[in-house]
This record gives sequence, C-alpha cells and structure tokens, in this order.
Amino acid sequence: MPVIFKPKKRLLTRMFVTSLSIIALVGFGFAWLVTVLNEQNRYNKITADYIAELPVIAAEFRENNVVPITQAQDNDNIETSYIMATCDNNYQDLWQSNLAKDHDLNNICQKYRKIKDNFKNYFIDFENQQSYLVFKLSTEIDNKPFHLLILHNASELQKEINRFNQLTYFRLALVLGAATFLLMSTAYWSLLPLNQLKQEILKLKQGKQQSLSKDYPVELTEVTDALNQLLDQNQQRQQQYQNAMNDLAHSLKTRLAASIAILDEPSMQIKDKDAQILKQIEDMDHLVKYQLKRAMMGRQGLLKQYTPVKPIIEQLVQMLSKLYQSKSITFTVNCAQDISFPISKGDLMELCGNLMENAAKYCISTIEISALQHPNGNLCLKIEDDGPGVDEQYRQKIIQRGVRADTQYTGQGIGLAVCVEIVNSYHGTFEIATSHLQGAAFIITFNKDGAHSKVT
Repeated sequence: MPVIFKPKKRLLTRMFVTSLSIIALVGFGFAWLVTVLNEQNRYNKITADYIAELPVIAAEFRENNVVPITQAQDNDNIETSYIMATCDNNYQDLWQSNLAKDHDLNNICQKYRKIKDNFKNYFIDFENQQSYLVFKLSTEIDNKPFHLLILHNASELQKEINRFNQLTYFRLALVLGAATFLLMSTAYWSLLPLNQLKQEILKLKQGKQQSLSKDYPVELTEVTDALNQLLDQNQQRQQQYQNAMNDLAHSLKTRLAASIAILDEPSMQIKDKDAQILKQIEDMDHLVKYQLKRAMMGRQGLLKQYTPVKPIIEQLVQMLSKLYQSKSITFTVNCAQDISFPISKGDLMELCGNLMENAAKYCISTIEISALQHPNGNLCLKIEDDGPGVDEQYRQKIIQRGVRADTQYTGQGIGLAVCVEIVNSYHGTFEIATSHLQGAAFIITFNKDGAHSKVT
C-alpha cells in the first residue's frame, strides 16, 4: 500500500508563503520598473546628444546637395561619419551610409519596422549579435513621408545597463533575504501567544492549571475570556451538582432517621405510623425532584439570553395571592414592560419565585417588587416587604445551604442559597438590606459588562 504524505496545515507556513510572495512580487516589479526607467533615461540622454548634432548631419547632406536629409537615395555618395539609413513610408531601404555598409549592417529599415511597435523600440539586433541604438527622424515632402534612422553602437551601453541590472537584482536579493528573516521573526513572535495558549490548554487537561492567564494580546482576549468562562461554568456546575447531592443526602438521611424513629415508637397506632411514614416519603420525593431541578439551574452560555421580567412577576403575584389569600397581601409592581434581564426564563422564574415566596411568608401585608435599569446600564431587581426584616448578624448565614433564620415555617433552608448560586452563575450581585417598608429588601444587580459576582 503506497504511503501518501499529507503535510499538516500550519498558520506559520501560510503566513510566511503569502507574505513572501507579496514582497517578492512587489520587489521584482519595482526592480523591473527601475531597470526600464534606467534604460529609458540612458536612451533619452544619447538622443539629446544626437539632436544637438543634427545641424552637423544636415550640413553634411547639404554639401552633397541632398536636402532634406531624409531624401538621400542609394546612389547618393554622401560622406558622413554616422551609421545612417533612409526609408520610405513602408520602411524600405532608400540609402545606407558607407559606415553602415562597412559594418555589414543590412536591411536597417526592415529590421526597424519589426520592432517599431514594441515596448523597447530603440534597440536593433543584427546577425553578428551586435546591438545598436536607433533614432528616427521623420518628415513629409510632397505628401510622401520619409524616415531617417541613425544608429549608435550599444555595446558599452548594454554593458552599463547589464551592470546596473545585476546590481539592482543583487540589492533586491539582499532585501528579500532581509525580508525573509524579518518575516520569520515576525511570524514566530506573532504566533508566540498561540503557542502559549496551546501550552496552557495542555496544562488544563493535565490538571496543572485551573484557568487561562490574562496576559494575551487584544486579538485573543475574547477567545481566552470565552474559554475561561466555559471553565468557570464547568467548575460551578460541578460544585452545583456536588452541593445539590450533599443537600439531598443530608435531607434524606434526616427523614430516614425520622422514619426509623416513627417505626420504633411503641405508643403510636399503626394507622398513625403509616400516615407519618407516608408524609416522610412524600417529603423525600419532593426533595429529590427539587434537588434534581436545582442541579440544572444557573447555566449561563456564551450567548446571553434575555428574558422579560414583568410577565414572570405578574404570574407569580397571581399565584402567591391565591396561596396566601388569608394574609390579604398587597403587591406593588414597579417594572416597565420592556425591561429584560440577561438570564434564562427558568432561572429567572426560580429566582423571583424563591424571593417573592420568602417575602410572602414573612410580610405583614405589603410586598413591593421593582425592576429597573440604572443610567449606567446595570439592571436591578428589588423585592421588599414590611415584615420583621433580617438582622445583619444573620444576613451572611441565611444564604448558606441548610441554614434558616427561624423555624416558624417548614422548609430546608436552601431557597436563598439557590438564589445566590443562580445570581453568581450570571455574574450578578446579591444583597440583603433593610427596606423602606421596614422589612427585608433583597436586591439583585446584573452588571452590563459582566462584572464578577459579589454577595453582601
């Protein structure tokens, strides 16, 4: 079976090849332009010299009674020190100077006709591989065009041009060499953060590091922040699962102990025992469902979800009004219709439900719910009641799992802890304060730029 070599895709190779190709293209284009301009400049200089000598050439033709000079014919014996030829409109030879004949330069006009439309129309090559510069002077007599071609030996000029071209391309090679070195250095230096990212990810996989560092270039900041957010969510989720299972195990252990105590109570009737055991089983079933639901809460993704607040508050108000109908609670809702929080609907329902139910338990007759957006863009949810409030010494304790401020009502003491965990998972702040109604005030704030969570 033949082995097929498939090279790995590398950013460094792509960057290097593309950049070097662009530099080489621009470099060779510039070098070509410089050499062409140099040739044109040398040609223009020699042309200027010949233009200055035109009076001498015209005088030579005048001495031989050939005026203008373009009318020289092949049988005209003209003494001149120039290599020249005259042509008709079709570039057929009419006359060649003796010097041209001595150098065996034949068919000058036909050769010029072949190159006159070329880009370099000022060089004529002959069979002896000799190159000549050609200068054309045209005129029209009796509606007949004539051309005078003056040739100049280009040997020295070609050598000079070749030396200039060699020097130009040598310099280009030096520039390309320096550019290649700089490109390799730049590419290596530019890709160092990616190599650092690779090494840190390997350390994360090996458990040697908990998060990515913060010293990355701006272009990679969003990527590393997103990865850190995913890592943080994963850690929070694991901790959340662990907390939920610990709470569930603790609660089930308490009810199992209570069930055993009921079974061992000799003074109770079997009917009463059955009722009490059934009550403990119902509580355990409720705990299992609640803790499983709690383990799924507070999962913020990379894409933020925005949930309207007012419909959820109104739904909870209707439910709690019926549930606590005997207290005749007055609910006041201060929330604009367009206020939305960066939290999933299920988590917002759980958060508001726990806090509003807690307020309904302890209030006297009034609960006030406010949802607003501060001028700095932060979103705030405030739930206040006119109950006894929460002493400062208990504010940090009641948000811990399993801790309750009193035993007046049944419960597991994990409602507020769940609220804090939900808020933390969305990088919000959770604060317990004293309400202007003289009761408790629970204040949740979601920072517009995703600030880190804080509990006060």
